[in-house]
Amino acid sequence: MGTGVAIAIAGQGMALSSDYMIKIAPMLSATAAGVEVSAVADKALILSLITGLTALVLAYFRLRKTFQSPSMRHLQHWMKLNGTEQVTATRTQSAAEAKTSLFFAILVPVAFLAVVVYMVYATFSGADSLEGGAGAALIGGVAILILIAAATVYNWRQSLNQVSEHLIEGFTFAFRAMGPVIPIAGFFFLGSGEISARIFLLEEGVQAPSFLFELVEAGQQFIPDSPLFAGFGLLIVGMVTGLDGSGFSGLPLVGALSGALAPTVGVDAATLAAIGQMGAVWVGGGTLIAWSSIVAVAGFAKVSVIELVRQCFIPVMSGLILSTLIAIWLF
Repeated sequence: MGTGVAIAIAGQGMALSSDYMIKIAPMLSATAAGVEVSAVADKALILSLITGLTALVLAYFRLRKTFQSPSMRHLQHWMKLNGTEQVTATRTQSAAEAKTSLFFAILVPVAFLAVVVYMVYATFSGADSLEGGAGAALIGGVAILILIAAATVYNWRQSLNQVSEHLIEGFTFAFRAMGPVIPIAGFFFLGSGEISARIFLLEEGVQAPSFLFELVEAGQQFIPDSPLFAGFGLLIVGMVTGLDGSGFSGLPLVGALSGALAPTVGVDAATLAAIGQMGAVWVGGGTLIAWSSIVAVAGFAKVSVIELVRQCFIPVMSGLILSTLIAIWLF
């Protein structure tokens, strides 16, 4: 559980909420707010670090009693979760096996590092950028190739069977993890105009209902003209828009509200936009709702996605509150 919480906070929260390298999130927020992208990106980076470090520290103290010393018994228990076969007892490796293990221990991180480098290069160089599911397909393809290579080296006669078994285990866990999430997510998807149109099978050109965003817009007038209330109001608005599981779809709305509220409350629009961006991406990006990409983290850690969200809730919320207070006070 501790591993899943750490990955969710650092990867799903800190990295996505700042989006400092690609700057897609700051661009959406800044464009709607009418401010410079760099201004939102710089402040979002600081707020994401404050939120993430606070959440990591709190999560550590909450979970440290569950930490145990490394043991083969723990590995066997972890591997048995969700139907995975139990690991066999430890034995002395031969020299050839030791070299093979070392080779794959180096190959796996190097291969995925090469994928990351290529994706960054493609983004900034203007070459063939990986849009849509192309990035996920590239990562998945590399993973499958490594899986096939490892299975072949381990036992080439049974390699195809082993690859099939591992793929089945992965798909089985994915369906088991998403089972209780899909019905809940469906209700929130009805609140997004883009998705609700497909759910209601509306014809092209027909205005689809957007209950979630309409609710946020209706509550805008009730936010008092105070920097404190405006900051936390934007944080809550961002969190509500993040309930659709994306985190990015509500950024234009958050940015527009920031630009409208900034002159009346005396706070920089970039600051309000960064606060709203924190709320939207930390919630929808994959730390506080179970139907977001946190499912992938739960699958890796082999823990319940619902329980993972519960463990992240208090640390992340504490970090968001602290970062919002600091933003209003300093910026």
